[in-house]
Amino acid sequence: MSDSLATLITRLEGAARQGQFSRLRRGLEKEGLRVDGAGRIAQTPHPAALGSKLTHPHITTDYSEALLEYITPVYCRPADAMAFLGDLHRFTYRYLGDELIWPASMPSRLAGNDSIPIADYGPSNVGTMKRVYRQGLDVRYGRIMQAIAGVHYNVSLPDDLWALLRQIDGAEATPMNDYRSARYFGLIRNFRRHSWLLLYLFGASPALDRSFLPDGQVPDKLEPHGEETLVSRYATSLRMSDLGYQNKVQEQLKICFNSLSNYVNTLRHAISTPWPAYQAKGVQEGGEWCQLNANILQIENEYYSDIRPKRVARHDETPSQALEARGVEYIEVRCLDLNPLLPFGVDETQIRFVDAFVMWCLLSESPWIPDAECESLDDNRRRVVERGRDPELRLCDGNRGRSVADWGGEILAEMGRVAELLDRLEEGAPHAAAVAAMAPRLEDPALTPSGQLLARLEESGEEFSDVMLAIAREQAERLRAEPMDPAREALFHELVATSQRQQAEIEAGDGCSFDDFLADYFERARESRLAGLAAAERAP
Repeated sequence: MSDSLATLITRLEGAARQGQFSRLRRGLEKEGLRVDGAGRIAQTPHPAALGSKLTHPHITTDYSEALLEYITPVYCRPADAMAFLGDLHRFTYRYLGDELIWPASMPSRLAGNDSIPIADYGPSNVGTMKRVYRQGLDVRYGRIMQAIAGVHYNVSLPDDLWALLRQIDGAEATPMNDYRSARYFGLIRNFRRHSWLLLYLFGASPALDRSFLPDGQVPDKLEPHGEETLVSRYATSLRMSDLGYQNKVQEQLKICFNSLSNYVNTLRHAISTPWPAYQAKGVQEGGEWCQLNANILQIENEYYSDIRPKRVARHDETPSQALEARGVEYIEVRCLDLNPLLPFGVDETQIRFVDAFVMWCLLSESPWIPDAECESLDDNRRRVVERGRDPELRLCDGNRGRSVADWGGEILAEMGRVAELLDRLEEGAPHAAAVAAMAPRLEDPALTPSGQLLARLEESGEEFSDVMLAIAREQAERLRAEPMDPAREALFHELVATSQRQQAEIEAGDGCSFDDFLADYFERARESRLAGLAAAERAP
């Protein structure tokens, strides 16, 4: 452990005793495909009994009409987030009939691109924009990639902890929004340096159904298992490999998160710069919109990354404008696979581990990332998703090669000290226990979720989709039988009616054509909000 990290941890002991580290704010977003009883992606509309996917705050869809997305409120206690997520599953199963929620990140058996229905959010301008954006993703990348599911983890620090860190750093003269944003970007840089560890420990997608590759082209990294399954012997997360959410056009953006201004300006450039291949595909055909525009990114959400700086945007802002005006509010971890062996794809132990990991990233020194290091860390990430459980694998740590076990063990040792801060007022030291629980996975790759899933396939000889379908049925039977928190169930019923009423109000309130709405949106999206940033709170 560096002297600077050890010293900082010591100086934060008082804050830990006062409970400041117990007030981290966390939220979960969890996706899951609806499938029919045979494990095929559902062709039915989003159940009306779940409310409006346009306006419901907790139950919506991602790319596909069949891709459920759950969003928990923000909580200080991980157990509360997990309880809410569990009741979202239980409530949904009351209205799914014979359908199931697919437990894996890689999708069920598909019947080509068109078997994945694009989500429909209604005829309002906002709803139409959401659908056209998804049609644009189909035009650019196809729908199959968009059927992949995962877990996103959102976390932020309490204000009083930021004030203490600013004081320790001797940065009282720096406006709080600026200081907080700079430190969050330091966290993100360290996360990108070391996110391979999360991919190794929690990657859970070493296999896929052959229908995921409809052209029949099987990459060298995959080998057949049975008739319908392809596996990668040492892979941890095919979801995060070049088979999953990757975009070679976006690679030329070279976003390494060295500053908020660089990040915002790069995204603004991407949403306003045409790309020849997308221009060739056309924006409209026969008067119908095919994509929102022909630029590198249609909108900022199209940028794929394993972590993002976030700020809740107001109604007249894009995500980048919100960041530019008021700074980073929280970070979103986006590299977590669904673990099919867990009923909700994630559990409290994993949340506690990620807590300790992101806090370690925040408190450790984080110099800017030069281009050469940017390429190296991308290479480390690629190696782990493709070969993370290979005992011969070596990662690049500066000028030396290191094994996952060696480097990961060093990180876990330092995380243990950070976990002590998080656990100061916790019963049973749950963060330290979560860190300790991951240590055996470094020494034995078979203990990782990807190792366990591959072993189950090999031992049973079953197909990937058949194993996942059996798991989905087991989970559904249990969740259908489990009771819900009565107050939460009443809330969900109320939100169904409220969300449907809100969608109707949005549709009735549209006062312009979609063409004019979109032109106005992009005109505003190109505006800088630096004036708002200069006027933001600058309290000492």
